[in-house]
Amino acid sequence: MKKLFTLIILGGLLIVLLSSIAELPPIGEKTNPSYNEIAEYYISEGAEDTGSTNLIAAIITDYRAFDTLGETTVLFTGIAAVVSLIGVFHHRKSDKEEEHHG
Repeated sequence: MKKLFTLIILGGLLIVLLSSIAELPPIGEKTNPSYNEIAEYYISEGAEDTGSTNLIAAIITDYRAFDTLGETTVLFTGIAAVVSLIGVFHHRKSDKEEEHHG
């Protein structure tokens, strides 16, 4: 029963994913949401607005600072989780080795 429920949920998620992908506009088409006036504004006014000579750094640190902070937080959390798991497994392994030698 549990396996059937899991398969139904996964099938539903697959249908939602595939229907969402089917609705995406073609890559490179001018009607894509990524091609809008914001990108043009960043390129034409970014250096003047931020006072930076590096346009990429200006966009990341000035215009998209909150988004970059969120991405950094996610990466840091992932790294911290992996490091903590490595530490847990290392301690378990060393405890088992001490039991065999002790």
